Parts: sequence; C-alpha cells; structure tokens
Amino acid sequence: MRLLLPLAALLALPSPAALAQTAPAPPVAAPNPAGIVNVTVTTNWGPIVIAIDKEHAPITAANFLKYVDQKRLDGVNFYRAVKIQPGYGFIQFGTGNDPKRTLPPIPHEPTSKTGLSHKDGAISMAMGRPGTASGDFFIIVGDLSTMDATATDPGYAVFGHVVSGMDIVHRIMDAPTSPTRGEGLMKGQMLEPAIKVQTVRHSPALPAAPAPAPTPSVG
Repeated sequence: MRLLLPLAALLALPSPAALAQTAPAPPVAAPNPAGIVNVTVTTNWGPIVIAIDKEHAPITAANFLKYVDQKRLDGVNFYRAVKIQPGYGFIQFGTGNDPKRTLPPIPHEPTSKTGLSHKDGAISMAMGRPGTASGDFFIIVGDLSTMDATATDPGYAVFGHVVSGMDIVHRIMDAPTSPTRGEGLMKGQMLEPAIKVQTVRHSPALPAAPAPAPTPSVG
C-alpha cells in the first residue's frame, strides 16, 4: 500500500531549484599568503607540491625559482636518502653539480635570519659550507631542527615546505639505497635506482575546503 504525503507536507518541500542550490559548492583555490609561490615537483612516483617562501627567504627562494623558470630541474633525480632513524631523515635532489644545469652559488641565508626551521616537510639548500649552495636541495622527514642555525653553527637554509605529497616523500625515503655507492658520509645513502624528476613547474594554490552550501529558500 503506497503512502501519500499530506498536501501540506508536499507544499513544505523545497522546489527542485532550491534543492539544486543545496549541492556543495566545488572547492575553490584559496589565494596564497603574500610571498608564497607554489611549485609542483612531478616525479615518476607522483607530484610533490612545495610552498616557496619568498618573503622570509628571498635569496634562497629566488635561486630555486630561477632553476624552475629556466627548467634546469627537469630530468634531474632524487638521488640520496639519509635515514637517520625511523621517521627521521631527508631526501635530496637537484643538478648534482652538472655544469650544464648548475647556476653560480648564492649567499647563505640562515634560519636565524629567516625564522624558518627544519621541521617535517621543510625544503632546504644542500651545501658544503656557507656560500657554496647552488642547485641541490633536500626535503626533511620528521623534526630536524638541529640543522637550524645556532650561535656557533650556520646550519642550512630553509626556504619553503611541502604542502601536498608527503606520501611521495616518505616513499622515496624508504626506497632502496646502494651499500657501496657514495663517498665519505654519503656512502650507503645513494638511491638505487634514482627517482626521476620529470618536471618542476609553478602551480596554483591548493583548493580550500568547500564553501558552505547556501540555505535553500522555500516558496
């Protein structure tokens, strides 16, 4: 036996047009904070989106973006994974001092000046000593704020952080390394095989949460 809604109940139902208005709005891209530029590092394992902080680390950020704009990082590799202990370490990628890709070194921009830190997901400059950083970069896994500058140690130069793709970072971190490749402290840290970086490009801000649905009008 079918149940019939009373006429009053039928009249109380919102119109089809009103129902359509209750559908969740699609996510919209939130504008980045001032001085933040998003860059997508597309690997053969998936994309890693990094927020580059031009406001707090202008020298180091500008250097990285120059590599991006000139497409000098297309085709390089993630070639090193330093596994300090479970859940802590970093992965490194870049030009590997290839003279055809590498730009001149830049001045050191310490964390004591920028206020940034080697927290989980931070991206920083690889270097032998201050003033030698150029085209190699590393992404932090875990809290490695011991790599920040102190009164007696210049530390390394953070210039952004991962906003999407830390699962890819962890996967690269867990990838196999060669027991024999690498020199000095890097022996046993070289990825085998290396993980290819296909492209590095500017990317839009990530979508924000869906906007609240408008309240349907009845009648």
